[in-house]
Amino acid sequence: MSEPPGPRDEQLVPVASPGDRRSRILSGFGRQEGARGVAIAVASTVVLFTVLGVLIVNAPGWDRFREAFFDGEVFRDSFPDIGEKFVKNIEAFVVAEAFVLVIGLGLAVMRSLPGPVFFPIRALAIAYIDLFRGMPTILVIALLGFGFPALQLEGLPIDPFFWGIVAIILVYSAYVAEVYRAGIESVHPSQDAAARSLGLSRLASLRHVVVPQAVRRVVPPLLNDFIGLQKDTALIGVIGTVEAFRQAQIEQAATFNFTPFIALALVFVAFTIPLTRLTDWLVSRERRRRQAGVIM
Repeated sequence: MSEPPGPRDEQLVPVASPGDRRSRILSGFGRQEGARGVAIAVASTVVLFTVLGVLIVNAPGWDRFREAFFDGEVFRDSFPDIGEKFVKNIEAFVVAEAFVLVIGLGLAVMRSLPGPVFFPIRALAIAYIDLFRGMPTILVIALLGFGFPALQLEGLPIDPFFWGIVAIILVYSAYVAEVYRAGIESVHPSQDAAARSLGLSRLASLRHVVVPQAVRRVVPPLLNDFIGLQKDTALIGVIGTVEAFRQAQIEQAATFNFTPFIALALVFVAFTIPLTRLTDWLVSRERRRRQAGVIM
């Protein structure tokens, strides 16, 4: 005879708890709200730009403005030459960035050295940073580009492009040094104390413990500074170097039309937008990392 089914022979059927149902409802509601927010954002953006476009097109001077700034023929003729000269800007950017990273870090470390014995080094670093942060970049470029070649010293370069790069390095090293210093000061003193307790000297602690953490924290603001550096390479043209901005001025003077400046703007924007998006991504990643650390 077969025995009646017991509790162990019955198949267990999972039953959704009220909490699970509530979470699914809230999840669906959140997706609906997200889609609604995207639709509202798209609609408001379209309306805004439509209104702006209508106002601009119906402005009394629109026809003359369009001829002066949006001449298709002038754009096609000037864009290749401007793009070719933009290589000079990229060259200045790459060379200056390599030196700025190293010199700025050295200045930040010099300014962070403690104790009275290092006071002259700290004072020298502070004087350098205050001087070049207080002077306009275009003024430093003019002083170096016109001043040093006039000395006619043997072995001293006279190429204005060289002195333009040197001027940018001097100015941006001061700004980047302050970014590095902020990163160094953001590292908790316990990190340095732990390194010193293990027998490391102050300089060894800076090199192996403090500076690596500081550099990792200041990557996003460093990229912001380098975006500004790339745009400031256009200032080299004031001392005679024919780079992209100077070429746009030449094209404008030849055609009596400002469309070459629009072409130049598009070139700079196309180059800097990827750097901007990379900066935003790094900032978001750092924020998520810190939030994860707080939750843990």
